[in-house]
Amino acid sequence: MTLPRYPNYKDSGVEWLGEVPGHWEVDRLKWSTLACKNGIWGDEPKQNDDDIPCVRVADFDRQKLRVELSEPTIRNVTEKERNGRVLKQGDLLLEKSGGGEFQPVGCVVLYDDPLPAVCSNFVARVQVAAGMNAPFWRYVHAAAYAVRLNTRSIKQTSGIQNLDQQQYLDELAAFPPLPEQTQIAAFLDRETAKIDELVAEQRRLMALLKEKRQAVISHAVTRGLNPDAPMKPSGIELLGGVPEHWEVLPLKRIVSIPITDGPHETPQFIDEGVPFVSAEAVSSGTINFSKVRACISAADNARYSLKYSPKLHDIYMVKSGATTGITAIVEDRTDFNIWSPLAAIRCNSGSLPHFVLNFMRSRHFQEAVTLNWSFGTQQNIGMGVIENLACTVPPMVEQVQIAEFLKTEVIKFDTLTTEAQRAIALLQERRTALISAAVIGQIDVRGAVAA
Repeated sequence: MTLPRYPNYKDSGVEWLGEVPGHWEVDRLKWSTLACKNGIWGDEPKQNDDDIPCVRVADFDRQKLRVELSEPTIRNVTEKERNGRVLKQGDLLLEKSGGGEFQPVGCVVLYDDPLPAVCSNFVARVQVAAGMNAPFWRYVHAAAYAVRLNTRSIKQTSGIQNLDQQQYLDELAAFPPLPEQTQIAAFLDRETAKIDELVAEQRRLMALLKEKRQAVISHAVTRGLNPDAPMKPSGIELLGGVPEHWEVLPLKRIVSIPITDGPHETPQFIDEGVPFVSAEAVSSGTINFSKVRACISAADNARYSLKYSPKLHDIYMVKSGATTGITAIVEDRTDFNIWSPLAAIRCNSGSLPHFVLNFMRSRHFQEAVTLNWSFGTQQNIGMGVIENLACTVPPMVEQVQIAEFLKTEVIKFDTLTTEAQRAIALLQERRTALISAAVIGQIDVRGAVAA
């Protein structure tokens, strides 16, 4: 889509705006608002008239710039506490506390739910002033957030980011006449919806690729590559039948050292030293050293190595946390050590590590992991349980054949998945650029709306 520019422009004097249409005003964000009031967390629900949905930052749909309240959090907020805080359709919500390095505090979304609600103490209710179009202003805030205008107003004296709301609302923005605000918002609603649907299609494709990838792996490591091979019961309900010349053994029978994990203590971390690999660093299925957040000294590494020292082709399985069951394999000789949420599996001479890795990624193994979860503060699976989980053991020549077959097949799926991820990134960049261009007047969308 090629859109025209406005007939004439003027210098806004504001770096993030540049030149704006000649008939637009430039003023402080606060003049688009009637009021900005901090939210309240209230008390536990009491099943009385004071119970009300409470919007948290977790309810922000940051892609669609709106609140998603399909599963609202109910809090008890008295009538006095609700004064000035009850949300109405057309209010904006400003994230004032939270955030992080890659997602700083300051996101703004639109409240378009017909039901009354309040917002939590980490959020502020922003009422839009008369003569201002709320959907337009959520896009303005999105464009400001994309250029990190909000970061100038972040105060951080502890581990949490806090937005100085007044300082942020003193930032300058472009103010089109109300009819143009409405037209720009309508244009962006329509065009971003198209982009969002394309993104959703790519996500659906990725889900199908993931499902198909696991199905191919699962079939190969439980049925083999010979469709005519005679089968026998495995004796394990989840596994079903396996080729009759294969063995099925617990993991503890196919390792060369007992399955172990990292140290159950918090070492002294240093800025530079031996990488200390956590569950986060293997969450993608590979050991991603760019996600290693901590290092330990050579002395600590040597002490921990008395228990376990990483070796080429060791397999790691996450045994606690949100990514329980994820596996990765050591592919080089980088010196590192592991955190306690990782279980280390070193195969013996009768088991090929890459075959075992694929089996541990199969649907059958992952279902067994899920069935054996226990829950404390988070999901986890015990070391004693892991060592007794079953694994197929074909003759070594078949393990090699299956591993090579899967290496080729998995690359195909991973390539298609990478292409889908790249398409999503490009679409999201396009979405961000379109919003910015429209709200600072670099494109004239009035004709596109009329059409």
